Amino acid sequence: MTALHYTLDADDPALRPMGLIVLQADETIESDFRRLFRDEPASIHVTRIPSDPQVTTETLTRMKQALPTAADLLPKVRKYGVVGYGCTSASSVIGSGAVESLIKQTCNTRAVTDPLRAAAACAQDLGVSRFALLSPYVEEVNETLRAAFADHGLSMDVFGSFGVAKEATVVRIDLRSVVDAAVELGRDSAVEAVFLSCTNLRTLEAIPQIRDRIGKPVLSSNQSLAWHMKRLNQSPE
Repeated sequence: MTALHYTLDADDPALRPMGLIVLQADETIESDFRRLFRDEPASIHVTRIPSDPQVTTETLTRMKQALPTAADLLPKVRKYGVVGYGCTSASSVIGSGAVESLIKQTCNTRAVTDPLRAAAACAQDLGVSRFALLSPYVEEVNETLRAAFADHGLSMDVFGSFGVAKEATVVRIDLRSVVDAAVELGRDSAVEAVFLSCTNLRTLEAIPQIRDRIGKPVLSSNQSLAWHMKRLNQSPE
């Protein structure tokens, strides 16, 4: 064997890596993030967390135990600028504060966010607080989610759901269904904006169509999470 010489590139301290924890059942968020972070020079490292094919408060709660292990699988060479947990409903069940604490047990990161926390930050930036909520979830999950948003100062009094528990069904709800449902809810004069919940729901193509038809801001789980991760990663130490 010939021993070969090599040199090392230095890590750019201005480009802090980001981490993303994705549900085992999620088929959408990674492709959405490829589009949303297309021009982002910082790297995103992805890990998966075990998740149930059915979305209920019981199955969502189980992820609490798995979060430290999932975060522990992210590369450890450098400190992260931010780690995102890609589950809106589980964030509402576990709590954003608990999600942050669990991830920081095993991952060295400056910040942690999730779609719930991210949507609240995005809403504050836009100056809106009265939302129409479109979700795919069953009612027990919707109740918990609306209560969690209320704790973040966001009203979701106007809401509708597809009432689906199976993740494989959620990801296959078509564009027309999402747009028509969101427009129906968003036209209510009592609301200032629309939130499309669930990282597995395909929403990126729907957002501009809904916005054009109702003339109001439209947020989604993946769009909000990406926006907040970029902002947190770019913030000074």
